Amino acid sequence: MISASLNNFRQSPRKVRGVANLIRGMAAIEALNTLKFLSKKATDPLEGLLSSALANAKNGFSIDADGLFIKEIRVDGGAIMKRSMPRARGTAYRINKRTSHILLTLAPIAEKPLKGSKARAAKRAAGQLNGKTTASRVRDVSVAKRVAPLK
Repeated sequence: MISASLNNFRQSPRKVRGVANLIRGMAAIEALNTLKFLSKKATDPLEGLLSSALANAKNGFSIDADGLFIKEIRVDGGAIMKRSMPRARGTAYRINKRTSHILLTLAPIAEKPLKGSKARAAKRAAGQLNGKTTASRVRDVSVAKRVAPLK
């Protein structure tokens, strides 16, 4: 697994996670293209982080960028800078300036887990399903409950 990290990025994790969720699970090249056309502050650092991870893959492992996908992208909270804003009658309200730690992990596309109908087709080919999907089993049971046996 190829990884890259960015620590103490000066934006709140809540805002960065919105962008990170968009590219999670995408192919690396597709994610780069998505980040180029997205108008959020977090896209530039994430684009640089993804480029760094791709450079790590090329230089350290001799893996081409076309065969990689984003296996994990994690956005955690970093250090909080505490500031204050003067308020009425000599009091002060606290302002938290949050930072983010971002961890990006790439993996070869061959390791990407299948989802939905592709996963069911793979299980069926392996003989793990009895020819029926879960939905059709539920439908058969509900039909059997509605139809009363004849006496």
